[in-house]
Amino acid sequence: MNRRRMRGIFRSCVAAAAAVFVLAQPVDGTRMVYATSGNEVETVERSSDRVITDDDRAEADAQLKYHVDSILKRTNPDEYTLQKLNDTLYSAYYYIANTELSVSELWSYVAEMKGKLDAVVPDVSVTTPTTEFLAVGDNWETPSVSYGQQVSIVLPIINLGSEDLTDLVVNPVVSNDVAVWPFEPSSTGYGQSFAEIPGNPFGGNYEAGMFARRELTWQFTVREDVLTGYYPLPFEVWYTKEGVRCEEPVTLTVYVYTQGKPGAGHIGGDTSAVESKPRIIVTGFETDPGEVYAGDTFMVTIHVKNTSKEQAVSNVLFDMQAVESGTEANTTYAVFLPTSGSSSVYTDSIAPGSEYDINIEMTAKTDLSQKPYVLTVKMKYDAGKDIDLTDEAKVSIPVLQKARYDTGDIQVMPASLAVGNQSNVVFSIYNMGKTTFYNLQVKYEGDFVEGGDTFLGTLKPGETANVDSMLTATAPSSNGTVKALITFEDESGNPVSFEREFALDVYEEVYDEPMIPEDMMPEEQSGPNVGLIAGIAAAAAVVAVIIVIVVIRKKKKKAAALKLEDDFLNGLGEDKQD
Repeated sequence: MNRRRMRGIFRSCVAAAAAVFVLAQPVDGTRMVYATSGNEVETVERSSDRVITDDDRAEADAQLKYHVDSILKRTNPDEYTLQKLNDTLYSAYYYIANTELSVSELWSYVAEMKGKLDAVVPDVSVTTPTTEFLAVGDNWETPSVSYGQQVSIVLPIINLGSEDLTDLVVNPVVSNDVAVWPFEPSSTGYGQSFAEIPGNPFGGNYEAGMFARRELTWQFTVREDVLTGYYPLPFEVWYTKEGVRCEEPVTLTVYVYTQGKPGAGHIGGDTSAVESKPRIIVTGFETDPGEVYAGDTFMVTIHVKNTSKEQAVSNVLFDMQAVESGTEANTTYAVFLPTSGSSSVYTDSIAPGSEYDINIEMTAKTDLSQKPYVLTVKMKYDAGKDIDLTDEAKVSIPVLQKARYDTGDIQVMPASLAVGNQSNVVFSIYNMGKTTFYNLQVKYEGDFVEGGDTFLGTLKPGETANVDSMLTATAPSSNGTVKALITFEDESGNPVSFEREFALDVYEEVYDEPMIPEDMMPEEQSGPNVGLIAGIAAAAAVVAVIIVIVVIRKKKKKAAALKLEDDFLNGLGEDKQD
């Protein structure tokens, strides 16, 4: 048995063991996506550019393993389905281990097997990935590096959504094509994973997203045959949102400028060309006003740059498109409409290395939900003898919804009360908009009442909050009006407040002397107070009577005792005679 055959058998055994390990994981949602650290760089030795190596096979196995793990995370397959997944994955491992393939054939086969694995569990719920949730932070910088050097690529990831994203796996899209990927390709070790990237309750708030960003770093070695120019570096990000694994990854892109050997050629052109072919990239944007609300008109300014240091671009046409899918008619519609009627901006030229600002006034549709929307910038330009060069970039513009609210009639029971007593205030608050109210509370203002502060918390769109407060009257009311101050924070964290007034009468309770009828009033008499004298006399008479009664009782008791003593003595005398 030759050495190649022995290696094939060994790889088959390892693959089978790996398949059993992957599919033996519990299906209760506790499984993790496994990925190795992406900071080690390995140089791949290839006997032929078209024949895969053992490292290529290992990378293909790892991607299939990631795909199966993603299926297991978002589904709960039965034993039969689990066995079918196991058999399909094992057959793929075996084929990859024992078949001589070119690089392109290998990855075509991997894509085919991913489809077959998906077909094993056809009815699964997935999260559709969009750049509305994940974006590249604006703190990234484009590094410059020469052939053969090492470079650190930092990817700042921000979450613009309100929900937390978990179980994130980030992989650079590596290619063996020097015109696509400027670094020495490594078979494994590129993938990085982290537990979560938090959302924020004020979804779409860029500053909050930047504060909670995650920054990942890769160390790459630039190829010796690298071309000169700006390379786009795409990264695929997998994540789970609300317990559901995304079906396809989000692609985030940063750039690197590479300097090749003399005569190596330039990105986007003939490798024998002397001049670099210009490329226009978006370097940033801002809106005026800074916060864009649905239904409002705003000015968007997009900063672009001609990356060439040698050649200008001419006849530059920019076209801005903001398209949203999935309307009631299952068609697409524009979320931002240009006020001028045209979404295009034209300029004659952009000098080498210079920046240009695209300014266009747009109106956001009134029925937009509060979230970021992607504005695609399509670019068409000429550069020397090259005409109709194209490129595109995307920016994410957060759209806010104005808070809409109202209250029901305020019921006050009782509406009139004395100082020191309490009155019950009852009414409803309605959220009539498309944004959530946070930290909703009610306070009362009035010189003659106190208390009643009520905290209601979160109020979602379409919901009603019921207020039930007790006010204590502290002083008589002058105008009889109390203000109910209602405050909350919108989804952007901005404070919102409004007032409602109601009437409340507070009075001071007065205690009057009882009125005696005139016919019951005693007649006026002159001289000394007859009533007082009569009272004293009556009291003296009562005391005298009490004294007499006591004396009589004492005499009666004494007489009774003497009689009892006489009877006793008489009895003794009779006994002696006998």
